[in-house]
Amino acid sequence: MKSAVNRRALYITETAVMTALLIVLQAVTKPAGQYVIGTCVNGVLAVSVLAVGLWSGVTVAALSPFFAFLLGIGPQLPQIVPAIAAGNLVFVLLLGLLAGGGEVPLWRRGIAWLAAAAGKFAALYLLVVKLLCAILPLKEPQVAMFTAMFSYPQLVTALAGGGIALLLTPLIRRAVRR
Repeated sequence: MKSAVNRRALYITETAVMTALLIVLQAVTKPAGQYVIGTCVNGVLAVSVLAVGLWSGVTVAALSPFFAFLLGIGPQLPQIVPAIAAGNLVFVLLLGLLAGGGEVPLWRRGIAWLAAAAGKFAALYLLVVKLLCAILPLKEPQVAMFTAMFSYPQLVTALAGGGIALLLTPLIRRAVRR
């Protein structure tokens, strides 16, 4: 019984550390722009799911856009926050379900990485650009800005962050003996 309690406490602690790391990276990289922030966020999301576990990744993915909104990172439009959370969730769910859990062959991790990045890009493009920009009372410059932010940069940052995480995760897993 005690070991199950210890494992649960460790899991919660590691998830909290991933969330704190994400918040710090968002705050520190804010001046660097979308590509740097997005790569860091996607990297932390991928490490959370691959090194800690699926529910850790889900937790960090869901919390990330709310902290970004509170820190003034990204668009300050509350209606977009749940859409970003959904895109993050697609990313970690695809990555975790296709490549999570221990020793997975390199080819499978590569497919998971590509599928997760494409899934996040598609989810954000459809939710923000096609849905929210169509139903929210936005001016044309705002629509153009959201279209630019939630199109190909999402794919680029998901590929970059996920790729970095795929390289780091085996080292992290070995360091914590998983």
